[in-house]
Amino acid sequence: MCQVEEDYRDELESVDVPRYISKKCVKCKEASAAVVIRAGDAYCRVCFKEYFIHKFRAMLGKNRLIFPGEKVLLAVSGGPSSCSMLNQVKEGLSQNAHKKLRFRPGIIYIDEGGAVGQSVEERRRTVAELQGVFRATGFLFYVVPLEQVLNLPSSVVASAPAPPEHLSSAYKAAVDRFIQSDGSSCLTPQDKGQTSLPENPTPVCHHGVCGFTFSVQRTYSMQHLLVHTARTEGYSKLMLGDNCTRLAVKLLTSISLGRGAQLAQDTGFSDSRYGDIISVRPMRDYSAKEIAYYNHLFNVPSVFIPSLDTKTADKASVQRLTESFVIKLQADFPSTVSTIYRTGEKLQTARLSSSTADHCDRCLLCMCALDTAVGECCCNL
Repeated sequence: MCQVEEDYRDELESVDVPRYISKKCVKCKEASAAVVIRAGDAYCRVCFKEYFIHKFRAMLGKNRLIFPGEKVLLAVSGGPSSCSMLNQVKEGLSQNAHKKLRFRPGIIYIDEGGAVGQSVEERRRTVAELQGVFRATGFLFYVVPLEQVLNLPSSVVASAPAPPEHLSSAYKAAVDRFIQSDGSSCLTPQDKGQTSLPENPTPVCHHGVCGFTFSVQRTYSMQHLLVHTARTEGYSKLMLGDNCTRLAVKLLTSISLGRGAQLAQDTGFSDSRYGDIISVRPMRDYSAKEIAYYNHLFNVPSVFIPSLDTKTADKASVQRLTESFVIKLQADFPSTVSTIYRTGEKLQTARLSSSTADHCDRCLLCMCALDTAVGECCCNL
């Protein structure tokens, strides 16, 4: 959970949202507004829910990367954004859903309690709380300790052959097969992966250069675990809960850290760096504020789990400093996040020929093509 999500959560815990709004809904023009997303965008409770749900399903429908009947693994951290994503999938698969979702979901939670110094007992309580949320969905779920990254095979850092391009005819064929099966393949059994937490977690240094290196390694270790679990359990897509606010911060942070060549993959809707496993970000059009209000109004459960940067000073890291800068600027200029986000949408990775792409050197941490050749430009506006 990023710092801004914590701040919105703390603010909403003490605020009865509808009581402070006296405007009329901009959509139905009748009911009193329950939430103001931005200046001029005041919605009543019903219209806000319709708006929120429509945006999620429109994002998936517009891109058509997830085929009917396909197995999709939802990465849920317990934070507001990923839990809201989980709620949208659950609602979208319900029997009375309009434009019902058609894929087969599973859930994965990476337990990183050892990295932040939690005891085994604290980690077990957190996992138990999350398991209650997961079981309520009826979806298959997996709980994987971050320590398991030490046992990953070397094949996880090898880009597997990508599946053939999804043509419109192939999508239509998948829809036909789904209809013939009556959609029953979307229903999954509930019982799932077991978690095995180490009794004596290895202490970790989180300070200075050592801390920065560990933070980077932790991020991509979690990514490797997600991809490995998806491969071994037969999933072809990963669904991530990155929202617009987080991606705007990530975009500026990546540029500051010299990762400009990887921006399209790090912040775009889809990420195919692993070849056979494609990551998608259906929450990327939502701001942290929208998600916080939706979760508050409709009682979407989430679990507070401290991370390495929880309650740290603004200058604790480049990431925290960038986040603080963006959020403070957003408070005075409400279009800040959307402007950064829309700029990021224009970024495209330079296309390599198939022969070059298959043999290019890749970073063993992030799995992106190396951009170390002098004079090369891997990212274009």
